[in-house]
Amino acid sequence: MKSFGDERIAAGESCLVVDLSDCTGMDSTFMGTLAGMAARLSVVDGGTLQIAEPGERNRRSLEDLGLDFLLEIDPPKAAWRGQIEAVRSSLVPPELKKEEKQREVAARHVLEAHKNLSQANEKNAKKFSQVVGLLEAEVDKESKKNG
Repeated sequence: MKSFGDERIAAGESCLVVDLSDCTGMDSTFMGTLAGMAARLSVVDGGTLQIAEPGERNRRSLEDLGLDFLLEIDPPKAAWRGQIEAVRSSLVPPELKKEEKQREVAARHVLEAHKNLSQANEKNAKKFSQVVGLLEAEVDKESKKNG
């Protein structure tokens, strides 16, 4: 999702919509990825990340981490309202790219996601400080292995 979002933002998209209607739960890495995309879009004129149909559990998870200030959760006047089924039926999954140094890439992504959450607010910074420290050590270890 991160690379797809990055590609769309680089291509000039200013509004990305993440449909969580089939999502039963999110981990901190996923939410940190959303936070990072929302932050990158926030510097684009009119840029926004919108969350469609998160369900109560996912909404609460996003709000508990203060991400409702970075992204729009189920915005009532979104352009996709009333068209969501047509949009869903026209979607094609992105092509997955094989990445070299998978463990290092994955470790860097997880670290970046948790840093995004930590930057969202002070409460998150305290909550994720140990995780960020462990992830930094993992990235360093993988980086040394890959030379």
